[in-house]
Amino acid sequence: MAKVTRDDVARLAGTSTAVVSYVINNGPRPVAPATRERVLAAIKELGYRPDRVAQAMASRRTDLIGLIVPDARQPFFGEMAHAVEQAASERGKMVLVGNSDYVAEREVHYLRAFLGMRVSGLILVSHALNDLAAAEIDAWDARIVLLHERPEAIDDVAVVTDDLGGAQLAVRHLLEHGNAYVACVGGTAETPAVGDPVSDHVEGWRRAMEDAGIPTEGRLFEAPYNRYDAYRVGLDILSGPDRPPAIFCSTDDQAVGVLRAARELRIDVPGELAVVGFDDIKEAALTDPPMTTVASDRPAMARAAVDLVLDDGLRVTGSQRERLKIFPSELVIRRSCGCG
Repeated sequence: MAKVTRDDVARLAGTSTAVVSYVINNGPRPVAPATRERVLAAIKELGYRPDRVAQAMASRRTDLIGLIVPDARQPFFGEMAHAVEQAASERGKMVLVGNSDYVAEREVHYLRAFLGMRVSGLILVSHALNDLAAAEIDAWDARIVLLHERPEAIDDVAVVTDDLGGAQLAVRHLLEHGNAYVACVGGTAETPAVGDPVSDHVEGWRRAMEDAGIPTEGRLFEAPYNRYDAYRVGLDILSGPDRPPAIFCSTDDQAVGVLRAARELRIDVPGELAVVGFDDIKEAALTDPPMTTVASDRPAMARAAVDLVLDDGLRVTGSQRERLKIFPSELVIRRSCGCG
């Protein structure tokens, strides 16, 4: 059977191939409703399937959006990737996901791979974008939107959370419960000092403590972002002679590990220890006790990132204020802080 072409659709619909193209691609020119219906009916009758590869070669763009995350196995990044995929689907795009595993070389690998595939745009959740990756982006002159993190090495459009303000909300809440002080589980020595959410969480903790006249020295603990390593760090913190009355964790995944350590050591939460996380992953509502945490509107952030990566006006003309979209943080109160 001969392959059905766009010319065949145009003949059956009684229109031009250009109009067929406008219907298939939803533009760039409008098509009268009656004509659109004829074209769609012809497509259905003939069983026509557009050649996406040929379309991509002609337009030098595909219907793909590249998304690079540090580790999709972590609940926060998995939920963020899902939100981006849903938002992209609403715009008729598909998403390719690459995991950098917090390794700069892997990040560059996916940058080259996705940009070489002529994706419509790239959404980058970068732990620490290095100069090589930044140079790669500049070389391709690609449409890039930074999501969740804004590394110092690049000044592209970014969609982020008010991480600093959210951390201050969490720590103030713990202090209002009468805790003498709040310890902080932050990142590691490799955590970037600028542009990284965890660094902002730590800074928010420090400011809230200083505003209350409480010293922070010796009360910041390093931990990787995953629950497994945070569990081991939690055992060390909670087994020591100076066990803190409250702990603010820079991520919910870390808080899950700390809660597990407290349970193993038979420390009552929140009776003997208050714990608050950051991110409001879905699992936070199911921990024992349910976790108080800081949330942002991930679906709205994902939609904003997809819209920005597909509509590149801000990349050229937007002011600095327009190029940085900051979504507010909200304290989600459950039982782990001592409420309820």
